Amino acid sequence: MPLPRFFSAILFSLAGALFFAPPAYAAAKRFAPYGGQLVLATTSDPKTFNDIVARETSSTQITGLIFEGLTTVNAVDLRVEPLLARRWEVSADGLIWTFYLRRDVRWNDGIPFTAADVVFTFNELIYNPDIPSSAADFFLIGGKPIRVEAVDRYTVRFTLPNRFAPFLRSMSQPILPAHCLRSAVAQKKFNFTWGIDTPPEQIVGTGPFALAAYRPGERVVLKRNPFYWKVSLQGDRLPYLERVIYVIVQNPDTEMLKFIDGELDEYGIRGADYPLLKPREKEKKFTIYENGPASGSNFLLFNQNTGINPRTGKPFVAPYKSAWFTNLNFRKAVAHAIDKKRIIEILMNGLGYAQDSAINVNEGVFYNPDVVKYPYDLRQAAALLKQAGFWDRNGDGVIEDSQGHPVEFNLATNAGAAERLQIAAIIRSDLERLGMRVNFKIVEFNALVNQLTASYDWDAVIMGLSGGGADPHFSVNVWSSSGGLHMWYPRQKSPATAWEARIDAIFQDAVQALDESQRKKLYDEFQAIVADQVPLIYTVLEAKIYAVRDKFGNLKPANYGGAFHNIEEIYIRKP
Repeated sequence: MPLPRFFSAILFSLAGALFFAPPAYAAAKRFAPYGGQLVLATTSDPKTFNDIVARETSSTQITGLIFEGLTTVNAVDLRVEPLLARRWEVSADGLIWTFYLRRDVRWNDGIPFTAADVVFTFNELIYNPDIPSSAADFFLIGGKPIRVEAVDRYTVRFTLPNRFAPFLRSMSQPILPAHCLRSAVAQKKFNFTWGIDTPPEQIVGTGPFALAAYRPGERVVLKRNPFYWKVSLQGDRLPYLERVIYVIVQNPDTEMLKFIDGELDEYGIRGADYPLLKPREKEKKFTIYENGPASGSNFLLFNQNTGINPRTGKPFVAPYKSAWFTNLNFRKAVAHAIDKKRIIEILMNGLGYAQDSAINVNEGVFYNPDVVKYPYDLRQAAALLKQAGFWDRNGDGVIEDSQGHPVEFNLATNAGAAERLQIAAIIRSDLERLGMRVNFKIVEFNALVNQLTASYDWDAVIMGLSGGGADPHFSVNVWSSSGGLHMWYPRQKSPATAWEARIDAIFQDAVQALDESQRKKLYDEFQAIVADQVPLIYTVLEAKIYAVRDKFGNLKPANYGGAFHNIEEIYIRKP
């Protein structure tokens, strides 16, 4: 999800459905607080600097500061605002959208940004079948692409095959430079372009920062983009900060110590950390902000991929294991074996929230609280397992299936996430009480993502997603049976089950329904299906709490965008 951007208020005119951004202000003679740096932590190295092929947050949190879209989402009220587009018009039938681009935008190499870049991004990158972009899932409406064409140098027309309710939100899709990348596309080298070994000066975007340096295992350094187009209300050209540094810290305990020692400017507080840090706010000169449940989701899932590995000619999952993982009662039993209350009390110091629905409680009107829930109940779990043919037939303490196979599988999660490792340990303990033999594995984050999306070599995983934002459609690549992030069985040629086919239909219908109440009804049904079929067995959400140094001006923390959603406005206060 692209990093939310701050922008001034929009004026809306019903006549012609025109949106306007305010004009730039003339520079004023005053002191502007330029300089300084913001130091943040990240748990993993980026995998790429190519936003089109990036799939993991370790990459997109970097590219989100380098690239921008035509629109953005206000981090406070979740409304759509102009960004690279200064205004737009829409036809009465909702099918033709015309965007008028800003004329003062340059790429960070000084070349002007034009309509050609927008057309290139959609027609030659997103819709290119040779490029593995997850964004393509968002921009196929009823299986058909949007026609994207330049009207003139600063005007782009989008002609939709059908109505597309979240179209304006989708226009936050980052735009990439045609002049830098067209040759790589023509030579079929784009998928390997802008990798982590690319010289920083070759990574070209319109965002407030540009890549300055990357030291594997150490840090990513971003520098101020001198060509950035935004100006403050006082006429200062933004951003104010000279650098943004992401320090790679795989251990959250180490991250907390670095924050306490002043080496980091922000720390996402775990529940267990709260009583340690709260009394030290004044002494260490930081402030703790509490913003409700974290965005996204956390879950356990099983590999239900029934496909054949083309390299080996063997199934991705052993057939007897596949029979377990595709068994609904098996998954429901595991859901009943997750003690969410205990996880929140022990690991989060009570500062957490049980998750039951596929849409997060803080993601707006589409959240459905009335889905089936799976309270912690090992007796119910054991009964479901026995109903499905799983019990201990030979008295060795391990349950077997009807063919005599002991229920033993690998459970993996990513390295560097201590709380997730602890959650996995609690879940593993309860699954073993049910008679399952669980082999716990810790896997480097990017390697785990590769297993889920490419090699399909895994049994069970405890994982999380960052969330689709305020509109459920932007998680379609997770929920569509053909989606690349449909993790339990990705890229299906046709839906493997009737319930997956129904979810496909729901997303196709909801994306064309312009009436919000109709969309709400459809997405409520979608959440009910997911809760009933449990392809993802939800666990808990942390409370969104973070500590920030008391040295920043223009800090406006928000649940959706975090402490630094308006990063281009933020400056270091002078003593």
